Amino acid sequence: MRTPDQYLSSLRDGRAVYYGGKKVEDVTTHPVLRVAVSHASRLYELRSDARLREILVYHDEGMGTMSSFFKVPRSVEDLLLRSIAIQETTRSSNGVFNIIQVIGSDALFALMIVAKKIWDEVRKAEYYERVLRYYEYVASNDLAIATAQTDVKGDRTKRPHEQSDPDMYLRVVDVTDEGIVVNGAKAHTTQSVVANEVIFLPSRALGELDRDYAVAFALPASTKGLKLIARPLMEVEGVPSEEDAPLSSRGAEVESLTVLDHVMVPWERVFLFKEWKYAGELANLFATFHRFSAISYRCVVADLYLGAARLAAKANGIEEVPHVRDGVLEIVLYKEIMNMALRMSAIDGVLDVGTKIIVPNPISTNVGKLYSNTNFANVVRNVIDIAGGYVSTLPSTLDLENPETGQYIEKFLGRGSGYEGAERYKVLRLVRELVGGPLAGYMLGLMIHAEGSAAASRIALYRSYEFDEAERLALEAARLIK
Repeated sequence: MRTPDQYLSSLRDGRAVYYGGKKVEDVTTHPVLRVAVSHASRLYELRSDARLREILVYHDEGMGTMSSFFKVPRSVEDLLLRSIAIQETTRSSNGVFNIIQVIGSDALFALMIVAKKIWDEVRKAEYYERVLRYYEYVASNDLAIATAQTDVKGDRTKRPHEQSDPDMYLRVVDVTDEGIVVNGAKAHTTQSVVANEVIFLPSRALGELDRDYAVAFALPASTKGLKLIARPLMEVEGVPSEEDAPLSSRGAEVESLTVLDHVMVPWERVFLFKEWKYAGELANLFATFHRFSAISYRCVVADLYLGAARLAAKANGIEEVPHVRDGVLEIVLYKEIMNMALRMSAIDGVLDVGTKIIVPNPISTNVGKLYSNTNFANVVRNVIDIAGGYVSTLPSTLDLENPETGQYIEKFLGRGSGYEGAERYKVLRLVRELVGGPLAGYMLGLMIHAEGSAAASRIALYRSYEFDEAERLALEAARLIK
């Protein structure tokens, strides 16, 4: 297993990363992107913690010691332990999800199931063999992996083959003896700029005329023609002091527009090639695993906002005011409903017969994810209501540290029932970052849309829900059947 230094060294590989209009020579030393690097490397650091090592390290009889995120789930207990590992790494990263091995393993489990199904149904064994070899490669080398699924889509009223520009969905443009050539782009690729590998998956069900878009594969992040255009970390840069962003300045994730400009993919890394009938199943299976991961980390995010609400209430001396208690309880409900959905997703997991992999229950998973999507804004509203206007108007930490102004800040803003002086200021500063600063806008977009939109969860829930029993009950009540 790798050390944090070995991970950092692996990122100095000539990858084509762009930030703020300029090409980045070294992501590990870039003044802004190094925050995302530091956050990812935290996963490698946490395994030296005696309390977490048992959760984060797994010993496989065939492959030896490896990250527990690469442990293939075979039982309810495996899914529950995976959820605990996600939650503990999120909690130990100050409430920020550490995705760097989670999303890649989500994709690998889905690929294993679909590749085995292709073998069983159409007698093509090579995909399954390639996926297993690739899995052994990334797990034994303890690699950091990103997953790119969301196509840029172009005109969303049209299918991939109907687009005026065919590159609006990632596609195969050439086939050679060595492999395939692909062109296009994927959006919202989290932590690609600090990953060793990127797995590419289809984003939707496809028809026969879309067969050129039915492609899944993996590439090193340094592959020629792969360009990673990082979004600006507004929640980190531009602040007068790191102290004014106590959370995000210590750890943040970064997404990219992931461009593939006529990229060659060797055959051994191709896991789906024009088998359009399996594209939708692969997309949905990955989404199910990834939404299980989502509600795992979101329970900890909810805890962070719950804690901030409680601290703000104490700082303002209003923790026993009825409407404040009600606001706190709304956040408790948000967290615990997700937690119940999470546990049921594992307990009612569905066993894939071909691979003996247990898949999170898609109904419970999508219920939890949909609830998370549609109610996070209420969490933010309650924290703002409890904390008050200082979430928007609090002076900077530099003003607190300046003797001329600091005395006034401590005097006028440092009076509260639970905290005094600079302590109350620091509580309000954290709350401002969570609900009133650039991080707040990012979190709203993340919690409403990441891991699939509310609409995507509704579609998946509707398609997977069994209505027969309910309809039969109604038919019997109407005396249409006996």
